[in-house]
Amino acid sequence: MRGRAHLGACACVLLSSAMLGCTVTIEAPPAGTSDSPDVQATADEGGGLAALPPACHAPSSGALPDPICAPGAADPAVTQANVGTTICVSGYTTKVRPPVSYTNPIKQDLIRRYGLSGSLADYELDHLVPLEVGGAPRSVRNLWPESWTKRPSAREKDRLENLLHTRICNGTIALADAQRMFEQNWVQAWQQLVGS
Repeated sequence: MRGRAHLGACACVLLSSAMLGCTVTIEAPPAGTSDSPDVQATADEGGGLAALPPACHAPSSGALPDPICAPGAADPAVTQANVGTTICVSGYTTKVRPPVSYTNPIKQDLIRRYGLSGSLADYELDHLVPLEVGGAPRSVRNLWPESWTKRPSAREKDRLENLLHTRICNGTIALADAQRMFEQNWVQAWQQLVGS
C-alpha cells in the first residue's frame, strides 16, 4: 500500500511539473515499502510482524491466542452507525478479506512463533475479532493460527461469529460488545451463547 501511495504522490508531482515545465526524476519506492506483511507497517497492521514478540504462547487450552501477540483489533472503518452498509451487507467479508498472498506468509510465521507442529492445513489463520463483526482485516495483532483439530476449534468459533453477526445486524447486540467478546475470551462466549 505504501508503494502505491508513493506512486500516487509522484503522479501529482508529475502533473504539477508538466504544467510548470519542470523536469522530474521518478525514483522507485523506498526499500521496505512492498505489500509484504514483514515490511509493511501501516497503522491498521500495528507495525507488522516485526512488532510482535519473537515467540507467542497460547494459553493452556490452546483455543485462545497469545494475548500479547494477538489481542485483537477492530476495523476503524466499521462503526455502530454504519453496520447496515458494511458488515451487514452480503459479500462484505469477501470484499475486505486479504488475499492468500498476504496471509500465507503471516500464517507460516505465526505457526513458527507459536511453536506449533503439524501441517499448515491443521490451522486456519483466523481473525480474533472476525471480519463479520468488524475485525481489522490486515492487522497481524488480529490474526493467529487457530487449530481445526482441538476443541473448541475454528468450527466452534465460526458458529459464534455467525450468531453474533446476526445479532449485530438485527440490533440485539452492539458492535462493540460483540467485538469485546472475542477480544476477552471467545471460548467463554461460545460456551454461554452457543454451547456444545
